[in-house]
Amino acid sequence: LIGDWLCLEKGSIDILYLTEIDPLWQDSELTLIINPEAVIFSNPLAVAACAADCALSSTHLPNDALFWCAGCQGTMYPLNGNNSAQYGHVQGSRLALDRFAFKLHREAIALGTAGGKALCGPYVQPIMQKSQYRFQMTNPVPSTFGPGTCPPIGATTAIGSGQMLPVIGEDMGYLVWRKRNCCVL
Repeated sequence: LIGDWLCLEKGSIDILYLTEIDPLWQDSELTLIINPEAVIFSNPLAVAACAADCALSSTHLPNDALFWCAGCQGTMYPLNGNNSAQYGHVQGSRLALDRFAFKLHREAIALGTAGGKALCGPYVQPIMQKSQYRFQMTNPVPSTFGPGTCPPIGATTAIGSGQMLPVIGEDMGYLVWRKRNCCVL
């Protein structure tokens, strides 16, 4: 009980990040300010490596070394909301969520909380560790049981692709789970 109390989150939560007023979220050219390496990873070889990340993410966990990949969703770059190659609402919303999480890490708004470096507290992590996150769909059809309930970044969306309801169910909502390591002693 004491150990659990010492490891409780000491920070606050802020759910009021409005992408509508963030110029970096809307413009691919402005986004190059925070991720100039996007030019390096915009080639066919780098994109082809994302197929391996897709397979790993769908069977176990994503490969954190392939940080530019969003697994089966494509590439993390550019770190904005422009999504020109989506194959449905679920896949498109997951890619936007992947990119948004990475963008928050790049801006030091989200911090690293998993692994040996996080034992004494969160740390600045400009390149997101994909394996510390899982996403659970809450809207329009909540994922509460079965395979694909809480997939890691980059996992296939084939299982949940039918969760979009035409006209009334086009707004997607996700619960974000973040791994957190803590050391009391």
